Amino acid sequence: MKFLNLVALLVLITGTVKSQELYVFTEPASNMPAKSIGVRLTNEGIFNPEFVNRTMPEIMIGFNKNLMTHAQTFLSDMDGKYKFEGGSIYAKYRVLSVDGLKTHSRMALFGRVSKSNRPTYTEDINLEGDNSGVQGGVIFTQLLHKLALSGTLSYAKAFRDSDRQLAGMPEPEQMLGYSLSSGYLLLPFVYKDYNQPNLNLYFEVLGKTNPANGRSYLDLAPALQVVLNSRTRIDLGYRFEVAGNLPGRYTRNMYLARVEFNFFNVLK
Repeated sequence: MKFLNLVALLVLITGTVKSQELYVFTEPASNMPAKSIGVRLTNEGIFNPEFVNRTMPEIMIGFNKNLMTHAQTFLSDMDGKYKFEGGSIYAKYRVLSVDGLKTHSRMALFGRVSKSNRPTYTEDINLEGDNSGVQGGVIFTQLLHKLALSGTLSYAKAFRDSDRQLAGMPEPEQMLGYSLSSGYLLLPFVYKDYNQPNLNLYFEVLGKTNPANGRSYLDLAPALQVVLNSRTRIDLGYRFEVAGNLPGRYTRNMYLARVEFNFFNVLK
């Protein structure tokens, strides 16, 4: 019995250490547990020049330790009234795992395909509601006890749609994306059981560049996160631009609020 209790405690500690990899604005190279399902509800928005927001229901499936997928839908009032905008499918496959004591390294490849009914206003490509297109990239994540670091490189290509292109507005074509994320486990100081809430602090640097003309932007994105009973996650973050020359993009100076519920070992 003592041995089983020790094993259970080690499993719980491992899960807690990994909680600081649950980045708010990006994805880590690590996957959700195998045979699990997660449900998310994300709301993001801007306040200037007027308040508009987008709601994104999402379901996530962890098929095994290497493969997981997300399916999202998008609804917003950005075009005058709240309406359905489109959807997205995201998949991530882990290709490298190097594990140590309270440390590990992960590398994963990911891809996304999105469909949006919105007209285009900017050359920026946002495949979570604003544009139709495809994206692929690589993620590398390093866990160092209570600190997790992650970097992402990606390429996005927008689908051409003359019916959605507004006269006089730039047409999105392609975009290079890059990010550097850090997460730190603030609480608990000493882990005792899975009922203890986790408090994580995040700081992320998010950027994109249009390779055709060199226009780009760079955002800073701090966030706080609470994880309850290792199953429920609450995120609150804000991203703001510190440099850039991409006018009209939706994600400039944007808040994000999210709640997520996870159900483990529900798939056969």
